[in-house]
Amino acid sequence: MSVPYAEVIGDPIAQSKSPAIHNFWLDKLGIAGEYRATRVAPDGLAAYFAKRRGDPDWRGCNITMPHKQTAIPLLDRVEPLASRVGAVNTVHCARDGALVGRNTDVGGFLEPLADHLDEQHLFRMARVIGTGGAARAIVVGLADRGFTLVLAGRDPDKARALLEELAPDGEHHPVSLAAFEGTTDFPFDDRARCCDLVINASPLGMRGQPPLAFDWSHAPPGSIAYDIVTDPLDTAFLRGAERIGFATIDGLAMLIGQAATAFEHFFGAPPPREHDAQLRERLTA
Repeated sequence: MSVPYAEVIGDPIAQSKSPAIHNFWLDKLGIAGEYRATRVAPDGLAAYFAKRRGDPDWRGCNITMPHKQTAIPLLDRVEPLASRVGAVNTVHCARDGALVGRNTDVGGFLEPLADHLDEQHLFRMARVIGTGGAARAIVVGLADRGFTLVLAGRDPDKARALLEELAPDGEHHPVSLAAFEGTTDFPFDDRARCCDLVINASPLGMRGQPPLAFDWSHAPPGSIAYDIVTDPLDTAFLRGAERIGFATIDGLAMLIGQAATAFEHFFGAPPPREHDAQLRERLTA
């Protein structure tokens, strides 16, 4: 007997933790459903959506690299936030049969910062490393919440263009990735009632990728370090922050947060977040 299913697509895809997350929630809720991982090559994306449109059991998909932007013209509707970010990471079937693209990366990224963002601050600044698809969602989310952004990339011109496209009204600053590699003796002022973030939104530090060279003298006292990398989870970037006493947020926080919204679209029920600690144990076993 067939069951409703959703899936994550990308190329490569074998490393994805999304099936473990969604199937954990399905099991906890006793929902008859399945979540899969399916490799879709770039030249097979249009054929993939054409085939899934005719499958009555398909509820939608999460999208990872390299399809987050190229999927957009293949969809029937795209929600405003996803249009603004310029990237879709969730597609679901609407009741009228339309394929609707959403971006749950913004909400997933912001979720573990909620308590901090609920506070009143005199000033908010985030140093964001990376100019790829994940960085687009992070720039939009933080700019909308009053952050001044310092966006670092290998190509500062690309960082500048991204800021001008996604956050044109703020006084933001594009810099070279190399700007954070060496030490600085910049005299940070009193950071009371300020919110400072340092975010690795790049693949640097991921297994099989070059390390991220970041000197923590560039981070003001009391900063929060946030790394979206999930393999390994305990990155050198986060270990460096911990050594000097900074609070840290790892990549599973964003991954689980963005999956939660997608799950409800796919299976019609909110995931059982009260089991997050057990889910983390399973994902890191």
